Parts: sequence; C-alpha cells; structure tokens
Amino acid sequence: MVTVSGVIRVLLVDDDALVRAGLRMMLAAFDDIEVVGEAVDGTEVASSVNTHQPDVVLMDIRMPGLDGLTATESLRQRRDAPEVIVLTTFDTDDHVLRALRAGAGGFLLKHTPPQQIAEAVRRVAAGEPMMSPEVLRKMIGLVAGAPADPRRQRARAALARLSAGESDVARLVAEGRTNQEIASELLMSTATVKAYVSRIFTKLSCTNRVQIALVVHDAADQ
Repeated sequence: MVTVSGVIRVLLVDDDALVRAGLRMMLAAFDDIEVVGEAVDGTEVASSVNTHQPDVVLMDIRMPGLDGLTATESLRQRRDAPEVIVLTTFDTDDHVLRALRAGAGGFLLKHTPPQQIAEAVRRVAAGEPMMSPEVLRKMIGLVAGAPADPRRQRARAALARLSAGESDVARLVAEGRTNQEIASELLMSTATVKAYVSRIFTKLSCTNRVQIALVVHDAADQ
C-alpha cells in the first residue's frame, strides 16, 4: 500500500554495495519513489522491513547468508507484506517459478533501463505484476515443460471453484492484462474487475496476480 503522500517506499536488498548505490542513485531521479533503506542479505530483510515499512522490496537472488528466494518466501507470508521485485541475471538464475510461487510480484534483469525499473516499481506497488517479456516466456515455458503431476489436478480443482465470470477474469489476468484491459474486453467496469480479482485471490489462496497466472498455467493442457 503506497503512502498517503503518494511516494513509493523502496527497500534495496543486495550484497553488492555498488549495485545498491547504483539503484539508489537511479531511483533518486524519480519524485514518486524513495529508497528508505538497504539490506545486505536475506537475514536482514525482516528487521529492515519492520524498521522502514517499504511498499516494495527490490530483492537480489544470489546472496550469502539467506538467499533472496528464501527471504521472499518468508516475507510474503507476513500480514501486510510489501511487494517484492526479484533482481536476477536471468541467464544464471533458474529459480523463476520458485520465486513467483512464493509471491514475488515481478522480475527485473539487473541491466534493465532506469525508466523501466521505475515503472516496474510503480506497477508492482499498484498490485500489477511486472516481468520482462523474456522472463514471462520462460515462466510459461517452464510450466509447459513440467510433467503432468498432481499440481495440475490441484490447479484444476481450484479453478473449478470460480464462477464463469471469475474464470474469464482469471484467464485474462494470466495473459498479463491490466484491470482496464480486462474491463474493456469483458464489458465490465474497472471496479467490477477489481471485485472479481479480490474474490479470485480468496478462492485460489493467491496473494498477487502472478500466482493467479501460475494456477491458470498449471491447469492448462500441456
């Protein structure tokens, strides 16, 4: 939840001091984003979140001590947890699905241009996932390549609890559509779409839109 002032509070988690300094300097160029704190590995995340109350955490994956994936899993179980954007080198990190299932709201490559990083922070703070196209393709590919195990049956059983309207909304969420785009396609108001998404979160036990997309993809025929 973004503060009343409209400024998005960001916590940086990375063991590389140069990376943290670069991100801090880059984000300082945007008036609606403020870096409120830093942590050097996952063991510091919980206390840093308690101290700084960020809206969004930019989380590195590979860190000494507690890695970013484990820290994300723990953080997203908290009540009123901040959103998490995972920072990855992508070509070496093979943990995309684990982080998304844990509740990460986005993936960014570390060489992503500043304007795109700022836009990702804004979108994730607003509850909309943000992934680069290649990461999204990788996510879908990993799910499509998975064996037909009980996960598919569980996903299909979960989707069966949705109404027809909720199923339509879930399908479009899985395609990466915004609330406005879904409203336009299904001839609904944006407020109605938001209400559907809220009910889908509850019925599927999801905490963000990425997890809805994963359930939909898990349930699909491979």
